[in-house]
Amino acid sequence: MATQLDAAWDALADPTRRRIVELLVQEPMRAGAVADAFPVAAPTISRHLRVLRKAGLIEETRVDDDARVKLYRLRREPFGDLGAWLDQVQSFWRDQLEAFAAEVTRQADAGSAHEGKER
Repeated sequence: MATQLDAAWDALADPTRRRIVELLVQEPMRAGAVADAFPVAAPTISRHLRVLRKAGLIEETRVDDDARVKLYRLRREPFGDLGAWLDQVQSFWRDQLEAFAAEVTRQADAGSAHEGKER
């Protein structure tokens, strides 16, 4: 799983590829339609699509009525793995922040109790 996650993060490190993913969230698209959304040459977008496909984030299928046309869509599984990893990291930080908040509250309460005894 680590290598799949690494490949996914590497692929998503590029802002153009993240934007392609955002487009494909809306609907499957032909390569030409994806390329039309960017101010760069179609071969550049084709390379980005290839990187996303090799990382397993998207898949291409042929359109039944024209085998030359490729339709690109997101794959669910890798994004589930990314989400699970992010959940683990968020859980760690949530636990750390909750422990910190509890300690601050405990110290504040101890300080208040100590001030009350001095009066």
